[in-house]
Amino acid sequence: MLKIKSVLFLILTLVVTPIHADRIKDLTDVAGVRSNQLLGFGIVSGLSGTGDGKDLPITAQALKTLLSGMGVSVDGPVTDFDLGDQMATLAAQNAKKEVKVENLASVMVTAEIPPFAKPGQRIDVSVSAIGVAESLRGGTLIMTQLRGIDIMTQLRGIDGETYAVAQGALTVSGVSADAAGSSIQIGVPTAGRIPNGATVERMVESPFGSAEHIVLNIRQADFSTATAITEAVNVAFGDGTAKALDGVSVAITAPADSSQRVSFLSMIENLDVSPGEAAARVVINSRTGTVVINRNVRVTAAAVTHGTISVSISATNEVIQPGPFSEGETVGVQNADIEITEGNNPMFLFQPGVDLREIVDAVNQVGASPSSLIAILEVLKTSGSLRAELVVI
Repeated sequence: MLKIKSVLFLILTLVVTPIHADRIKDLTDVAGVRSNQLLGFGIVSGLSGTGDGKDLPITAQALKTLLSGMGVSVDGPVTDFDLGDQMATLAAQNAKKEVKVENLASVMVTAEIPPFAKPGQRIDVSVSAIGVAESLRGGTLIMTQLRGIDIMTQLRGIDGETYAVAQGALTVSGVSADAAGSSIQIGVPTAGRIPNGATVERMVESPFGSAEHIVLNIRQADFSTATAITEAVNVAFGDGTAKALDGVSVAITAPADSSQRVSFLSMIENLDVSPGEAAARVVINSRTGTVVINRNVRVTAAAVTHGTISVSISATNEVIQPGPFSEGETVGVQNADIEITEGNNPMFLFQPGVDLREIVDAVNQVGASPSSLIAILEVLKTSGSLRAELVVI
């Protein structure tokens, strides 16, 4: 018996494990109960000369706008004072100078506001440089408004208003250093996080409390699973309580009172159902040689052989000396021996309707490597013998 190659990484999913029940909460999501993305533009200050500098004018512009909103005039007007000509000229020259922003960086601030978040709650924010800043390490994010995107207005009730305000010291794990023409970088120093760095200022409206029905969306569309959920809810709470809309959504009649609705949904999501079996699928990661085959894969009658050709080249260097008094020259000669060998791999036969274990045993019997296994599966799919979806990632 051929030794099974240890490099073959084949994951057998659900080979002998019977179908078991899952909770509804592990199979579905409640429509409208979801997080929302927030976005903002801000400035990080306190950098040690690693900011944008003059190479990004938007940073200086943002600083001027920020200071103007705080009543600070960056241009330094002198019209309110009776100064001499020399002082007025000096003030005008200073007004034309650019604001130094080596210690500032323009950044994009992103956050995810969870469902039912209330004003005053704290959420994490991510900060990333958008200019030429070399590092955000040691910086502090100046107060930044986080807004919803206008395009989501009609879909989720997000209207471009400010939903959170972020500010605080950044936590940056990346670091970089350079000296004498050499440089080293660990991680990404131009991105960081602020744990609990934003305060929620506005709730995101949700249809959960006002909708006539609670809609459960199945994470993996399957008509069998939708039917199983519908039957389980109707058995527990009476016929007509749940109705399958399609292979993804199940509508459930819910109490009008919000407190009762929460209690009702907690009972539903803990019901056990037996989901439908997944479609026959083979997933291949060609970069790592990983192959995943689920239990529903079948193969029709097919004979398979897979051989490899090895070419071996060995070179021998020699020196030829001329004879005495022949006035010849010493020359080098390279001799090469080429040998071609082809493996004598046996052919294996798939009987009609073989299951996953028989497929694995047949492939292991010929000692196929991950790359060989991928090639065999692709050819079986092309020939029409593999009754499964072949997914290459």
